[in-house]
Amino acid sequence: MDITLHYLFDPLCGWCYGASPAVSRLSAEPGITVELLPTGLFSGEGARAMDDGFAVFAWTNDQRIESQTGQRFTERYRQRVLGDRERPFDSSLATLALTAVSVNDPASELETLKAIQHARYVDGKDVTSLTTLAELLKGLGLAQAAAMVALPDAHLLAANQVRVNKGQGLMREFGARGVPTLIAASGPKRWLVDASAASSNPGSLISQLKDA
Repeated sequence: MDITLHYLFDPLCGWCYGASPAVSRLSAEPGITVELLPTGLFSGEGARAMDDGFAVFAWTNDQRIESQTGQRFTERYRQRVLGDRERPFDSSLATLALTAVSVNDPASELETLKAIQHARYVDGKDVTSLTTLAELLKGLGLAQAAAMVALPDAHLLAANQVRVNKGQGLMREFGARGVPTLIAASGPKRWLVDASAASSNPGSLISQLKDA
């Protein structure tokens, strides 16, 4: 088995956070290479203000994710992140931080994504903040990536756009409407994988991929 699994995500997507343990398991499986591709779903035109209505909607959705996946959404997150009316719901900088990691230390990108998710949903930190993201990257021993995000140059911005374009292109090609989305490739064959199966039964998904 030699499969590349394109993982389409957004760092502020709660369902992507819910899928993180399964994606980690898939990435550790021999014969499966996971490629992270941000889609920019909640950046640019997809960003929005954090108002009372959206905060209630997000928390309700988060509770459903927790009940289905076991991933924690803490009261600290509810108060400090969903309760913050100053910061927008915008994944632009978190996406850029992940691209900086992919440029410098691609093997660390998945763990960095998980750290960003944990910082937001468990610790209640503002991962739309450049300062927060830089400190997080430094804490992971990714000082070069942190420096790149602090002063993004044309190379980093271009690399980020290439990744987002590729992710969006795959979503259009396969008719995917949201994230997380998994697209498998093996030789000339490519197919859309049931992402809900990844969260509910990753072992079964691995068997399906091996049999594909």
